[in-house]
Amino acid sequence: MEKKERTVTRVSDGKKTVESVKKTAKKVDDAVEEVAEETAAEKKLTKEEKKKKATTYRIISICLWVVAIAMEVLAILCISKTLYIGIPLLWSVIIFIVVDLACCLVAAFLWKKSNRLDPIKKTNNKVGFFLMTQLGLIMAVVCFLPLVILILINKDMDKKTKTILSVVAIAALLLVGALSADYNPISKEEADAAEAVITSDVYWTSFGHKYHTSDSCQALTNSSNLFVGSVSDAIEAGREDLCAFCARRDNIDTTGLKVEEAAGLE
Repeated sequence: MEKKERTVTRVSDGKKTVESVKKTAKKVDDAVEEVAEETAAEKKLTKEEKKKKATTYRIISICLWVVAIAMEVLAILCISKTLYIGIPLLWSVIIFIVVDLACCLVAAFLWKKSNRLDPIKKTNNKVGFFLMTQLGLIMAVVCFLPLVILILINKDMDKKTKTILSVVAIAALLLVGALSADYNPISKEEADAAEAVITSDVYWTSFGHKYHTSDSCQALTNSSNLFVGSVSDAIEAGREDLCAFCARRDNIDTTGLKVEEAAGLE
């Protein structure tokens, strides 16, 4: 009978092989972790880089608001019958309103993001702080209110067209106004104070305005999805307020910080 070939491995050799594989795997894990840390470090922007990025966002926002105002003007010209683009008045004005709305929403989003990358000083500058943080809301009014008024006082438009355009324009004004307002702006002083006091990672959820110093915070009991990063990352994500629970638990000096009482679980 022909003898079959067989491979025999000594148990001790097998153990050495397993240990060797484990060591190799650990080296791979360490290498991956090192690359991940380097990548994360590269993603960390300096204050100057953030300021430059914020400036870019603000320039884009201003350009979009200029386009939005142009759309409003074109809609007004159509209503006054100074301009005719070859389609019925109803649809031409609706098209201009939709483009106006889109430009305003994107501009407001970028403007709010820029104010978190490069917060505005509030000390001795309350009026300027309000204007800069609420510019999205102000521009929403500028880009839609005159159009709404013109539609409502127009006497030459037929009743059906006037009703439809009034509803569309008012709805657009309310929508863009609600989404453009910054309900919880953070000042440069508050951002600097937070970054100086809290140097460890913080945690936040998909909703709300709070960040937490511990993922075991009682306000995060029902939160299945958490984000982690520096205080600067949290502020950039729109989480400007330190959780009051965390502040009390860690005995954090909250002088100059934005703190939000966690009334419910996040």
